Amino acid sequence: MKIEQNDLSMLFSYTLLPDAFFTEYISQAPGDYIKVYLYLLFLSKYNKDIKLNDLSKKIALPIKVIQEAIGYWEENNVLIKKGTDYILNSVQEIELNKLYSPKITISKETVQNMQKDKSRSNAIDHINTEFFQGIMSPSWYSDIDLWFKKYDFDEEVMIALFRYCFDKSALHRNYVKTVAEAWYNNHIKTFSELDEYFENQEKVKKIKKDICKKLGLTRSLTQYEEAYIEKWLQEYHYGFDIIEIALKKTTSKTNPNFDYIDKMISDWYDRKLLNSEDVKKYLLDFKNKSKQIKDLEKKTNYQKYDQRNITDFDSFYANNE
Repeated sequence: MKIEQNDLSMLFSYTLLPDAFFTEYISQAPGDYIKVYLYLLFLSKYNKDIKLNDLSKKIALPIKVIQEAIGYWEENNVLIKKGTDYILNSVQEIELNKLYSPKITISKETVQNMQKDKSRSNAIDHINTEFFQGIMSPSWYSDIDLWFKKYDFDEEVMIALFRYCFDKSALHRNYVKTVAEAWYNNHIKTFSELDEYFENQEKVKKIKKDICKKLGLTRSLTQYEEAYIEKWLQEYHYGFDIIEIALKKTTSKTNPNFDYIDKMISDWYDRKLLNSEDVKKYLLDFKNKSKQIKDLEKKTNYQKYDQRNITDFDSFYANNE
């Protein structure tokens, strides 16, 4: 005798999704991968055997996407392959193992550091309340404590880090870590240094906009063009007043490019011209010297006058306003 379950029972059943999935995975996993995971979780309750073709039809996704999704969840240890089958791991168990095995020493240090340093503890509580509505995953505590040690940020900078990523709608571990690395590489530790960094970023942004306007560019700058500008500003420490002199020199060019401008500005830097007055004086001296040579050529009617004193960049300076 075979007893079958009433099909209507499925209408009143539930597929439980642990909170750890929301705190640890949903912000980082692509939407289609989440869709695959949810359907696999549903199937796992009934020990169903399903082929990729059938799964593709059921959830309306290409087989290639499903295969990529399965690979993604395997990499994150959520799925474990067993022969031709898969075992769906417990998300809670995965996160528990992250915290206590083999990181039990780190977890103890985290607790000790929070007890020793109230200001850091308060900063973490602030982050939990403001950006996680009081339900921050325990694994974030270890990460934040590790970042405090690695980057030596003060408490205000750490809070600002999470606020910056939250405002970008990118509050997931990889992005937060990437921004933290960028700030650290720019020698940011205190809030005043961070504030100065943001001010410089705004200045750079404005100068890039001004350069595009002067050159009549309506498109966005390429990555290489932006790298040129950042070199002039950050490595050479030149302001827009010097850059503008170079931009004016492009008026005689049909299609001036950033490589042309960079060679000119780099020439000034190599000559240790520190400000716009130095540059203007150099250009004026060059103009006068060129005029003297031309006058001498006319007088002597000698066209092969020794021009070793003339720089290879004479074409840059031919257009003197």
